Amino acid sequence: MYSLNVPVPGRVAALASDIARDLPEATPRTRGEHTLGVKRLVDGRNPSYDHLEAEVRELLAGQPAFDISVTSVEYFADAPRGTSPVVYLAVESPGLVRLHRDLAAAFDPVEDIEGEEYVPHVTIARGGSVEMARRAAERDVEPVTWTASELVFWDARYSQPVSTVSLPA
Repeated sequence: MYSLNVPVPGRVAALASDIARDLPEATPRTRGEHTLGVKRLVDGRNPSYDHLEAEVRELLAGQPAFDISVTSVEYFADAPRGTSPVVYLAVESPGLVRLHRDLAAAFDPVEDIEGEEYVPHVTIARGGSVEMARRAAERDVEPVTWTASELVFWDARYSQPVSTVSLPA
C-alpha cells in the first residue's frame, strides 16, 4: 500500500525520540520513521504505482504549501488498527485537514482512521500500558511549527519513500 505523507523536520523527530525514552514498555518509531500521514492511497481498482502517482499529482495541481504545528503529546488508548496504546504528537493544520478531505473524496477513506475520523498526528510509540501513555500525555512540549513544502509518496511494504512532490504543486 502507498500513502502520501508530510516529512517531519528534525526538531519534531528529535522531540518524538526524546519522549519515546520515557516509554520503555512501548515500541518507539525510530529516527527516520517519523512521518505525518496525509492519506493512504487506497481504491478498489488497484492501479499500478505509476498510475496512482499520476492521479495524485493531478489532484495536487495548484496545492499550496501549508503550515503545520505540533502542539502537545496525546494518545489513543485503543487504536482502531495495530498495537495500543499509541502515544503521538498532536498536529494542528487546517491546510492538512483540507488536503486530506480532498484526497478522501478521490480515494476510499480507510475505515475508522480516515475521513471524519482523521486525526493528524506523528506517532511516537505503540504498546505498553495506558497509564504510561497517560503520563506521557501530561508532558508539556514547546510547540513546533513549520511549512509543508513537499509531500512524499511512501511505500508501506518497504517502509521507504518512492518519490516527492514540491508545494505549491
